[in-house]
Amino acid sequence: MPFFSIIIPLFNKENFIENTLKSVLNQSFIDFEVLIINDGSTDKSEEKVLEFKDTRIHYFYKENEGVSAARNFGIEKAKSNYITFIDADDYWYPNFLEEMFKNIRRFPELKVFSAAIEVETSKKIIPSTYSIVKTADCEIVNYFEASSKETVICTSCAVFHKSVFEKTGNFDIQLKSGEDTDMWIRIGLIYPILFSWKILARYVYDPKSLTKNHTTTINSFDFSKYTSLEKTNPSLKKFLDLNRFSLAVKSKIIGEKKHFLLFYKAINLENLSLKKRILLKLPVYILKPLIDLKTLFANFGLGNSVFK
Repeated sequence: MPFFSIIIPLFNKENFIENTLKSVLNQSFIDFEVLIINDGSTDKSEEKVLEFKDTRIHYFYKENEGVSAARNFGIEKAKSNYITFIDADDYWYPNFLEEMFKNIRRFPELKVFSAAIEVETSKKIIPSTYSIVKTADCEIVNYFEASSKETVICTSCAVFHKSVFEKTGNFDIQLKSGEDTDMWIRIGLIYPILFSWKILARYVYDPKSLTKNHTTTINSFDFSKYTSLEKTNPSLKKFLDLNRFSLAVKSKIIGEKKHFLLFYKAINLENLSLKKRILLKLPVYILKPLIDLKTLFANFGLGNSVFK
C-alpha cells in the first residue's frame, strides 16, 4: 500500500496538467499513487495525461459533475491512509511529500497537516501572509483562529488522514463554489491543524477571478448550517463573519442588494476592523475603484488579498 494517495481533479486543463503532473512525479518522496479524475474534460487534457507512462498513475474518466464529485470519487478509490489533493493547475515543490511525511512521523497523533504557499502573479512570486505568530518551524493551530488573514489549509498544500473524511463526510456536491471552505470548516470544528512554515506549493493568482462568476459564488455560499454552532464558538463566528464581509462586498459591487443585506445583517461588526466596517458603508461608485486599485496592487505583490 502506498503511503500517500494523491488526487487530481481534472477538467479542461490541457495547458496546465503537464506541469502539475511533473511536479508530482518529481517528488523526492516516491511512495505514492496518483489518482487523476477526469471530470468530463472536452479539451486535450486526457491526451496530455496519457503521455505519462508511470505505473503510479491511475486514470479515471467520469461524466462531469463538478470538482467536489471528482474529489469524492478519488477519496473512495484511494488505497492509502493519507490523502492529499492538487488541482490540475497548481504546483508542488519537490520536497512537498517528504516534508509532510516527516511531520506525520513527528506528530502521529494528528490527522490534518498543511504548509505555507506562495502566490504567482503576472508580475512576481510572493509568499502568502498568515495571522499566526511564528514560534517554531511548525505550529499546532485552531483552524478558525489561524485563518483570519489567509486560510491555513490550501486545497493543494495539505494532507489528511483518510479517517478525517469518514468523520466529517466528503465534499458537498451541492455547492458550486466554496466547497473547500465548507470542508475546512467541518474539519476545523473537530481537528487541530499542524501548519508548517516551509513554502511547499505554489498557485497562480488570477485577478480576474475577483470580478468573474460573483453571482455563482454568492449564491453558493450558505453558512446557515453553522448558525447554532457559531453562537457558542467565538472563533468560528469571527471566521464566518470575515467570509460574510467578503461576500457582502462582492454582492454590493455587482448590485445584489438582497444578498448584501443577507450577509451584512449576519455580521457582528465587532469582529471586523474599522477599515472593513468603512468599506461596507461605502457607495458602489467609491467601493469599486478601491477594489480595482487593490487588485492592481496585489498583481504587483503589494498584498494578495482584496478584502484584508
